[in-house]
Amino acid sequence: MEISAQQVKELRERTGAGMMECKGALREAEGNLDRAVTLLRERGLAAAAKKAGRIAADGQVASYIHAGGRIGVLLEVNCETDFVAKTPDFQALVRDVALHVAASSPRFVSRDEVDAPTLEQERQIYRAQALATGKPAAVVEKIVDGKMDRFYEETCLLEQPFVKDPERTVQDIVNAAVAQMGENIRIRRFVRFELGEGLARRQDDFAAEVQAQAQAGGR
Repeated sequence: MEISAQQVKELRERTGAGMMECKGALREAEGNLDRAVTLLRERGLAAAAKKAGRIAADGQVASYIHAGGRIGVLLEVNCETDFVAKTPDFQALVRDVALHVAASSPRFVSRDEVDAPTLEQERQIYRAQALATGKPAAVVEKIVDGKMDRFYEETCLLEQPFVKDPERTVQDIVNAAVAQMGENIRIRRFVRFELGEGLARRQDDFAAEVQAQAQAGGR
């Protein structure tokens, strides 16, 4: 069937995939945009899984400073070659992730980084809350597991909804980049600074301001 340029454009905006990949997915999905999005995400996952074991020691260290110097981020994103590291698409990915870190304030890159004491502390809090409702022990543990999943989604960078496209996670964005660029890509580490953080002073909602600006820029 004939695929219009507008359909390809819309799919590219939603997934970040290349033009030919979008056109092929739309043809396979017979013009169904949602199905084409699913196909591209599945391919991104498959591509990421195939390349996950490959060494990614090149890449870029980037910084993002919010207007006025209120929030700063240092971020390292790795890829396999210097060639890909210098491409506009890779550099745009790094900038977007740095902006996301500034806006969404994750604590960890992935759930694998969450230390055991933090996990145990969170589980104890959630267990106490669930027990206070009088639910049976088996139900309490299911409640705790559900709350832990939400804890990961809120605090782990890769599991957070991407600030420019909340329908996708940061991991989805990385997977799409892997499929597009043909190399293993991983977010290795980040540090986020916020002016006055930890000091006894009035806390303005800097993160909310950054997030609002990011979302406005993504539209």
